[in-house]
Amino acid sequence: MATLTARQWVGVVGLALVLLVVTAVAVWRGDILRAGLDPQVPFQTYSPPPAPDYGRAESWALLDARAPETGDASVFYVHSTTYDGGRDWNGPIGERRGERWLREVVLPNYAGPFARAGRVSAPRYRQASLYTRLTLREDAREARAFAYQDIAAAFEAWLKRHPAGPLVLAGTEQGGELLERLVRERVAGDRALRSRIAAVYLVDVVVPVDRLSPAVPACSRRDQVGCIVAWSPVDDGNDGAARRRLRRALVWDDRGRLVELEGRPAVCVNPLTGSTDVALVAARAQRGATNATGLEWGARPALMAREVSAQCRGGLLRHSAPRLESLQPTGSWADRRKARPYNLFYGDTEADVQTRLNAWRNAQPDGA
Repeated sequence: MATLTARQWVGVVGLALVLLVVTAVAVWRGDILRAGLDPQVPFQTYSPPPAPDYGRAESWALLDARAPETGDASVFYVHSTTYDGGRDWNGPIGERRGERWLREVVLPNYAGPFARAGRVSAPRYRQASLYTRLTLREDAREARAFAYQDIAAAFEAWLKRHPAGPLVLAGTEQGGELLERLVRERVAGDRALRSRIAAVYLVDVVVPVDRLSPAVPACSRRDQVGCIVAWSPVDDGNDGAARRRLRRALVWDDRGRLVELEGRPAVCVNPLTGSTDVALVAARAQRGATNATGLEWGARPALMAREVSAQCRGGLLRHSAPRLESLQPTGSWADRRKARPYNLFYGDTEADVQTRLNAWRNAQPDGA
């Protein structure tokens, strides 16, 4: 048997090391990328970016934006996570990459279903970074709670602009999490304000049943008003993701802190029916999924009906896998951990809000 030379041994060892590094990166890639988003500073000693001034137009991604055939409602929309992290726990207003994701992906797909309901406003805010949603660390929880003060301030400024008429509140992922607290702490106890709300939409949010105020309950039917439409979607075949979603869910306590769900039942309103019914709803009932990424505000996307079935099960919205290529996850590792770059229930949400607004108008003393 031939003996390896020193140079050959170096080559073998070098190849082994390369294979070892490649394998390690493949196995721990998520951990490596996650660590790169860690601000590496305790939140208690962190200096957050300057607060936005909601009296200035630049503090709003949308401010009373109109679409063709806009209705008479006023819509307050709180966007999902767009800032990855790395240096800040809470993203600065207008951060370039996050702003692009907001404009191109989030607003067209998730604020878009409300465009024909009325004038849509969406505040920019010092959002908690994506990293805070990938860990249960106390620092991350504090960063997520910190963002609430901006949304509370934006809401008061928005209300002053809209002293009358029907209101629709909506939020996606982090935005829905913040809006849920706002509804409970600000809206539920204000009877006059509550009477103006057609519905509250909390998309991609886990909300404990026992945290809902009786004054603003979950919607049990499509023509109900002043109620919450909330769901957290997971592919029906991915039980592991479903378990992780509930195990890692953080929810508000009475002191404004984010704590574990700890097995409590979660709210699920099926967007295909607008109700809390737990029966499986076939795909033929779906009004339309879409990928609206890149569309300008007001441009209505093409809707693909009958794309997925859906069922409220175990506090989550379990849906079948979409078949269309445009409704598949894309983008970087970080982008795949944000709100999906398409909306499986765009048409259903659009129809739901119109039904509830009509019900709200019919319930008014003058029928307005």
